Amino acid sequence: QVQLVESGGGLVQAGGSLRLSCAASGIIFRIKPMDWYRQAPGKQRELVAGITSGGRINYSDSVKGRFTISRDNAKNTVYLQMNSLKPEDTAVYYCNTRPVNGAYWGQGTQVTVSS
Repeated sequence: QVQLVESGGGLVQAGGSLRLSCAASGIIFRIKPMDWYRQAPGKQRELVAGITSGGRINYSDSVKGRFTISRDNAKNTVYLQMNSLKPEDTAVYYCNTRPVNGAYWGQGTQVTVSS
């Protein structure tokens, strides 16, 4: 059974930093591209960042230069380092494989950025 468990969210002031983690089980993690998504209240879920098994990385324009995605295959974990946070980054953050599998969505982790 596949489980993706996100953690590391919290309340932070604008300009602050957080590091999110997504621990995976039930998949051959090292061969899977992994993506981070977020969903703000009243908005659709959006892709934030992704990393392939070979380390190729992509970011949405809204987070480029502020967020850094990385992975540790030994720990079956993908990370999202978020710096220079803005109130508009407030959302629930999720991870998933690529292509996305609807059955893999976890609870997510709430990130709240105060102004």
